[in-house]
Amino acid sequence: QDFKDLRALCLSQGLLFEDDTFPAHISSIGPNLLPEEKLRHLQWKRPTELQRNPHLIMDGVSRFDIMQGEIGDCWMLAALGSLTLRKQFLENVLPRDQGFQDDYAGIFHFRFWQYGEWVDVVIDDRLPLLNGRYLSVHPRTSNEFWPSLLEKAYAKLRGSYQNLNGGYLSDALVDLTGGVQVQFSLKDPPPDLEEILKAADKSRCLMGCSTSGQARRNVELRNGIVQGHAYTVTGAVKIPYKNGWKHIIRIWNPWGHGEWKGPWSDDSPQWDRVEPKYREALLRNKDDGEFWMSCENFQEQFSWLYICNNTP
Repeated sequence: QDFKDLRALCLSQGLLFEDDTFPAHISSIGPNLLPEEKLRHLQWKRPTELQRNPHLIMDGVSRFDIMQGEIGDCWMLAALGSLTLRKQFLENVLPRDQGFQDDYAGIFHFRFWQYGEWVDVVIDDRLPLLNGRYLSVHPRTSNEFWPSLLEKAYAKLRGSYQNLNGGYLSDALVDLTGGVQVQFSLKDPPPDLEEILKAADKSRCLMGCSTSGQARRNVELRNGIVQGHAYTVTGAVKIPYKNGWKHIIRIWNPWGHGEWKGPWSDDSPQWDRVEPKYREALLRNKDDGEFWMSCENFQEQFSWLYICNNTP
């Protein structure tokens, strides 16, 4: 489908685009994502019906715009969270020639890497709602819709929303970058893991990690870590601590809340022993799903680390 031609046609006819190839229908959700009675109550609405003044992007694109909905696609959202930190990749996936302000015709497009080339995926902007709540990613700021629309385009690429329910973070990292990814088992980590993390962060790689366990269950441990869940690695630094140095890692949960409660978490006493300039630069004490932890705790709590770069 050609985005520009379709949009021009809709504008000339004064119509909002309706995508027959991924319709506002149960077939686009998939038969097993929800119980049948819930599927019957599903509604599809455009952002213009939900908000008085919707935007595709407000104040730039950030991982904190993303809050996972009912679909178990943390693997894709963790990759997307990492993508937001790397603007040069982001502009490829999220073309800027669209929005709700100029030439709005209910049509959007996003690009994903598939089998050696960039594929342009066109969608309409009808989003699935259940009892007035978003089935998909919901915007943290009520009128910013890039995460929900990008997720819909990815669901179309994969065949249905149901096909996003469980997957591999490594696949999503490649689909969003066309890059090369490598995985490290944290049960048997390389001896220089701390240096690998720091070098990957410095060379602007995309990074994610996952915990073991049943993805369908989402059991949250008492320490705040969710089992069978994917996270984004958003930073890795070495800071002066006590009489030496400490490697700490920053991690973000695509739920948009739910954080580690152990050492180096937002309220932990370890931060009291860090010089104010480092503490002010690194610590954001908010329930936004993002937290720091030590490299040792990272290896204990997570099972896999994924690093993706645009070249080997």
